[in-house]
Amino acid sequence: MDIRILDNADQSRLEAFLLQHRDSSMFLRSNAHRVGLDYRDEPFHAVYVGLLHENQIVGVVAHAWNGMVLLQCPGEIDELVRKCALWSSRKVAGFSGPVDQVRRARIALQLQDSPANMDEEELLYALDLTELAIPAALQNGEILCRPPLPEERETLCRWGIAYNIEALGGTDSEETRTRSNATVDRLIADGNVWVAVRNGELVSLSAFNAALPDIVQLGGIYTPPEFRGCGYAKSSVAGSLIAARQRGVSRAILFTSNPSAAKSYVAVGFRHIGDYGLVLLK
Repeated sequence: MDIRILDNADQSRLEAFLLQHRDSSMFLRSNAHRVGLDYRDEPFHAVYVGLLHENQIVGVVAHAWNGMVLLQCPGEIDELVRKCALWSSRKVAGFSGPVDQVRRARIALQLQDSPANMDEEELLYALDLTELAIPAALQNGEILCRPPLPEERETLCRWGIAYNIEALGGTDSEETRTRSNATVDRLIADGNVWVAVRNGELVSLSAFNAALPDIVQLGGIYTPPEFRGCGYAKSSVAGSLIAARQRGVSRAILFTSNPSAAKSYVAVGFRHIGDYGLVLLK
């Protein structure tokens, strides 16, 4: 076995490995697809450290630009995680990946007792888009799902901040607002956010936090408190997936620890396929 930093020459080998675990490797795959493997201190970049056997990648850990450690290593992970953190020489802000790997990585870096804003064992859901169930309100035109208009950015930014505070344990700070607004702007620029509209009013939002030609990962789904319990999230999610299907995407995944949200996802066809770990350190 060999452990080393990966570069752009390893792109095809990494993709071949991650495709074997595609439902739990979306951040790794989409980031590598977007910016490659050579690290720069810019969004979506990461230091990728691979475990290789006979010149084939059998495990990978990436320390991303935002401090998150992204994991896909079904075998021995301890040394891989330690070397990734050492070679990137940056602070670890959290972990994302299969739940057992997240547990082992935290122990390997002696961060298992570090305080966290979020420390969840999430349920992982998947959907073949040929099996997407479209809500009646979307079919009959009661609700319209579309990309946001330029003048709606302010509303989306406000919702994004609320989502960060409510779902990710963030604080109402200038840092949270800046980070959240940047995320909204990227989603809009990439065409990866949709709004559900009823009687001309925005009622829910659906977005892809990772997107590839074959598969998308939903994240940042938000419905304001005053509109919850009305089925609007089902329509925004289904509408975004109709758009993805029109792009040629065949599969969607998401992870959540919210039972109420899970009901909406199951209602449009998602099925529980496993578990996922997400830790955001303080």
